[in-house]
Amino acid sequence: MKKEQLLVTIITPCFNSEKTIEKTLKSVLNQTYHNIEYIIVDGASKDRTMDIVKSYGKKFEGRMKWVSEQDEGIYYAMNKGIAMASGELVGIVNSDDFYEPDAVEKMVEARSNVAYQILYGFERTLVDGKEASIVIHNHECLDRQMITHPTCFVTKKLYEDLGTFNTDYRYSSDYEFMLRMFHSGKVEFTPVYALISNFALGGASGTVKGYRETNRLKYEYHLISKARYRFVDIKCAINIFLRR
Repeated sequence: MKKEQLLVTIITPCFNSEKTIEKTLKSVLNQTYHNIEYIIVDGASKDRTMDIVKSYGKKFEGRMKWVSEQDEGIYYAMNKGIAMASGELVGIVNSDDFYEPDAVEKMVEARSNVAYQILYGFERTLVDGKEASIVIHNHECLDRQMITHPTCFVTKKLYEDLGTFNTDYRYSSDYEFMLRMFHSGKVEFTPVYALISNFALGGASGTVKGYRETNRLKYEYHLISKARYRFVDIKCAINIFLRR
């Protein structure tokens, strides 16, 4: 298959995102690579989110589809979108983030012929709309820190054969997924040295509860000692109690 014939699915999970989702929609619409299927998975928003989404329907010329219904959180929405995806390569961009114009083109260029591949690149972090950092975390360091998940593109075959996001984790399921894939020994991780995604700081994984769950995840994967796990867990529990 020629690279320009490769179908890419982009998924945006959202809920009450009327203030930010238009920038996300525009970033997908304006990609330099055009063979894209776009899926919106909305958790029954109460604001104008779906009105904005539907207003872009014609602009995508039949390449967009959406579902709006109650779900149990962002990882349920991601899994639902993956199940709906027809593309060979799947990217996920949240409703307060946005892609660079050539993001999909860069990922398609880097796609190899292996069945199980995860591609990732540079991520710009924004704080109050201003650039705070541009980073890439290599997959060889996954046991210490997460790679830049908002930049990741994953083969659909990988999701079908090796699994999707474990919804037992409310905050750290993306990290658990990457650890599971890395330690399976079956996945080719491909760093792409280009700016791919713009990430708005302030998601659930950055909260104390998210940090606590990540600490538990590292312990379950034998990446930290029991003493370290207990120390961090107690600190988080105290912090959560004091914030009540």
